[in-house]
Amino acid sequence: MASESPEPKPVAEIWRPDLVSLPQLTLARRIFRAFFQRFISLVVFVIMRAKFNGLENLPKKGPALIVFNHLGDADAALILAALRSPADVMGKIELHNYGWVGLIGRAYGTIWVHRGSPDRRALRAALDGLAAGRVVALAPEARESLTGTLEEGTEGAAFIAVKSGARVIPIGLTGTQNEFIHGRKWFQRAPVTLTVGKPFGIREQAKRQDMIREGTRQIMEEIARLLPKEYRGKYEYVSSE
Repeated sequence: MASESPEPKPVAEIWRPDLVSLPQLTLARRIFRAFFQRFISLVVFVIMRAKFNGLENLPKKGPALIVFNHLGDADAALILAALRSPADVMGKIELHNYGWVGLIGRAYGTIWVHRGSPDRRALRAALDGLAAGRVVALAPEARESLTGTLEEGTEGAAFIAVKSGARVIPIGLTGTQNEFIHGRKWFQRAPVTLTVGKPFGIREQAKRQDMIREGTRQIMEEIARLLPKEYRGKYEYVSSE
């Protein structure tokens, strides 16, 4: 696997700040989330041969910030199947009107994000969720990896962690690349793994900007620590020990 991404990070193709907010936990949404999590767990069982490690590190409730490497479409399904209770997921705004994916995203309740620059509304929504004791999940790489390995992390996750003081829970995924999931034969279950690391806090620095910058590196290194060497990409120097 290559370790360098040939393209810059993506910029939002549409601008709809009116869609960005913390999803309200109405009774209908709570019911849908509970049903969908059970449904997606069944889907994962049918199409994947999943191995889960470190599930004891997942919280029963927040505040907690889940961060994970992003390999393909199956990442969200595998994470939802592993969680003890549904989380608020941050997703790119382009998915809002993307067929059935957008329909599910709207019903489940997604914190939509405009990528490419700090989306203050999305950041505020995540902070509000954590302040309310909820669990928020996002991919610090800000896109599906173009190389199948860890790309450079963006600073949004560290900013949220520093501003909220929430514990960060790293998750490492392998085998969820689209070519492995969509390209399998109908009778084959794709082998995938999900590994949850121990919760951690961002290390203190004298200046907040330094704390965010170093926190981004800390977050990405903790994710890399959960991955086989061939998946660590830009963070291949990290040891799993």
